[in-house]
Amino acid sequence: MRGVNARRFDPKPPWLKVRAPGGETYTNLKKTFRQLDLHTVCEEARCPNVGECWTEGTATVMLLGDVCTRGCRFCAVTSGDPRGAVDVREPEHVARAIASLGLQYVVMTMVDRDDLLDGGASHVARTVTRLRELRPDILIETLLGDFGGHLDYVDVTVDAKPHVWAHNIEVVKRLQRTIRDVRCSYEQSLGVLKRVKDYDPSRITKSSIMVGIGENDDEVLETMADLRTAGVDLLTLGQYLRPTPKHAAVDRFVTPDAFAKFAEEGRRMGFSFVASAPLVRSSYKAAEVFVRSVLRPGDPDAASALLEERLAEARRAAAEINGTDVPRTTSELAARATQAVLLPAESLVRRAP
Repeated sequence: MRGVNARRFDPKPPWLKVRAPGGETYTNLKKTFRQLDLHTVCEEARCPNVGECWTEGTATVMLLGDVCTRGCRFCAVTSGDPRGAVDVREPEHVARAIASLGLQYVVMTMVDRDDLLDGGASHVARTVTRLRELRPDILIETLLGDFGGHLDYVDVTVDAKPHVWAHNIEVVKRLQRTIRDVRCSYEQSLGVLKRVKDYDPSRITKSSIMVGIGENDDEVLETMADLRTAGVDLLTLGQYLRPTPKHAAVDRFVTPDAFAKFAEEGRRMGFSFVASAPLVRSSYKAAEVFVRSVLRPGDPDAASALLEERLAEARRAAAEINGTDVPRTTSELAARATQAVLLPAESLVRRAP
């Protein structure tokens, strides 16, 4: 399953070509996110699935700024030293903003913040807790860093009770030191994922592997087995794509058939759900993954019906938050959300938890 060798100036294989996102739902949510000053990884990472996920009521929001204290060779996020800067209003603002939108599933991710005493754990926990208070119906996934291996900080985020606790191991063991920041490690990533399961066995855990960055198939299978041994429930695998010429080069384009075989092996290993395809990313169709693997496993028709039902309920809950009747259209929903959440900074400070 070697795949297609990648040369720098060759065109991408046809299976990596997608249409640009568009449509009423995408356009209105994009506008609303900007008006609410919410930054989504979906846009900043130029995810090819953004239109698909947003239409299904799923989005990924980044916390704790846009400067990461680590510098991995696959990631386009700005690396630097934030010098301890934190917006204390963010947990309240983000929770209110998300609560007012018709989302059924939100992924909260973060940059690594080694400059903070707890790595940002308490900040994430406050955001999750506040959103759960405002919208008990919404499903929350946290996609977090390793907190430098400090397991008590991991516990703080687990205590906030996100429905899914995710941390990406990113690449196979052999490539960790050449692709990830030196402060990351294979063992550390496995350790924090195992800690979540040991600390709260009911918490669903998730991780992701990039392929096409220099690994071989046996190494991918070994990493999958190690993740399963650590108790990981949900797994995603996708093709690595080079953000800029300064980042690690693409070694190969893994074929759709090879991804299908990884998925088959993952199911055999005991993962509750494996999303494996060239364009899959960490949070790919996260609502669907959760419903099909946790709420309605083994029943595709019931899962599809529940997804529609949950999306309708999300819109009703958002309308209630906004103090209005249930909106009839997505554009009406976006307009109401914007009016309801654009609050003065002073009021956010006063009401911050």
